[in-house]
Amino acid sequence: MTSDRIADRKIREKQARRSQILTSARRIAEAEGWPSVTVRRLSDEISYSQPVLYSHFENRDAILAAVALEGFRELGVDLEKARLRSAPGNAVERLAASYLRFAESSPAMYEVMFSLGLSLPFGVADTPSELRHGFSQLLELFNGRNADPEVVAELFWSNLHGLVELTRTKRLPRSRQKERLRILVELFTVSR
Repeated sequence: MTSDRIADRKIREKQARRSQILTSARRIAEAEGWPSVTVRRLSDEISYSQPVLYSHFENRDAILAAVALEGFRELGVDLEKARLRSAPGNAVERLAASYLRFAESSPAMYEVMFSLGLSLPFGVADTPSELRHGFSQLLELFNGRNADPEVVAELFWSNLHGLVELTRTKRLPRSRQKERLRILVELFTVSR
């Protein structure tokens, strides 16, 4: 029994260290940007040696990929809640608003998820479940359409991502975001 308890404690400690690494990476990125997130910096922040960090993650990109997966998990949960809590006629609007809120409230997280060129596989057999879950929320909106629901979901997602990026980089004025969202929702709900 004691060897089982020791093994369980070691697993819990390893999970806690991993969580601490990811939490610190997120905190640093939100405050200073992703270039400031280095293995050396994380090691200093959490008071573990670099070899301890490397026992959890192969390299910096693996840390960033793990953070991105956390972000996709969080986004998927937000999108699912928005979809399920919506009246049948306004699910597209609620989900779109939830997506934009997530991107605006977590800019560093959104950046690591979509803009840092990590090697997370999208749309293939080994796509992580976190990514599949989020996309499935978009797909649910467009099932039963004449057009391929997967293509419509991809187009909708592309539009949402475009709004996020163009607004974030000040190519589109933030003041018209509500109007853009209203028209986007109309475009994707008219042809039901």
